[in-house]
Amino acid sequence: MDASGRDFEALAETTAFLGYFKDMPDRRQAGKVVYPLDEILLLCLLAVLAGAEAFTDIARFGEKKLDLLRRFRPFANGTPAHDHLGDIFATLDAQAFQHCFVAWVSALTKTPAEVIAIDGKTSRRSYQKKGAKEPIHMVSAFAARQRLVVGQIAVAEKSNEIVAIPALLDMMAIEGAVVTIDAMGCQRAIAKKVKDKKADYIIALKGNQGTLHEDVKLFAAEQKANGFADSTVSRHETLDGERGRIETRRYTAFHDIDWLKERHDWPGLEGVVMVESRREINGVSTKETRFYITSLALATDLVGPMIRDHWAIENSLHWVMDMVFRDDECRV
Repeated sequence: MDASGRDFEALAETTAFLGYFKDMPDRRQAGKVVYPLDEILLLCLLAVLAGAEAFTDIARFGEKKLDLLRRFRPFANGTPAHDHLGDIFATLDAQAFQHCFVAWVSALTKTPAEVIAIDGKTSRRSYQKKGAKEPIHMVSAFAARQRLVVGQIAVAEKSNEIVAIPALLDMMAIEGAVVTIDAMGCQRAIAKKVKDKKADYIIALKGNQGTLHEDVKLFAAEQKANGFADSTVSRHETLDGERGRIETRRYTAFHDIDWLKERHDWPGLEGVVMVESRREINGVSTKETRFYITSLALATDLVGPMIRDHWAIENSLHWVMDMVFRDDECRV
């Protein structure tokens, strides 16, 4: 592609990006606006993509790359100083901004065809002793196969994930997606919200759903003991090994669970998946059995990779936030 073709493509991408923010409210007095909002948003996007981590970095990028910026917008008054940038962002409607941003990211990633992992992470040093302010706990929706965050909500405590997850789902267009959630989000209201959004779920099942967990655990043990002769199942096994670790996972999906649906009336429930893992590290072997409920009626060779995809949010988001962006050290 020649230079003119690249310029046209870049201009088209810029127009598409800003199109998602065209209805973003600007609370500044119209007669006093020196720097239009679309120019500010474009400046910040390009600066952050180039590695900017603070308003001072963004302002410096604007000074150095003004000619580049003017290929897309007039920037008649140049770019604002870092303190002015902070003032502008302080006036923005954070919820409206997030809705616009999530819509743009969803269009980029085409998330409805993918797995969306939802999980929370606490920024350890964001607490304040004065006033006993709890550290920030950020709940994220992560397009696992595309390694991209499509939405986030900050809450004060981990227990508030139950409230945050439905609000996060409301922000996103997830029709056709498979939403994976850990046991904290194993709530009827959350399962119903996913189904109402025309998506499917895979949710980890633990003791916080007491009778449901116990019924599934007992049923799985009984069926395993008699070789699954009295139930319709599909099975799948994987073997992974790296850095002296060998892990075998056996997935068993139970497809005939009408009795469980009648007893617990769980929204959209179609299957139960048992994952038995055996891990060997330096000759030491450990075993673990986990259970999941799902609205999918699929075989384990399809459901198993989706369960594994959920852990991408730990390895490709939370770990990166800590090790690359030093999130746990941040006092902001």
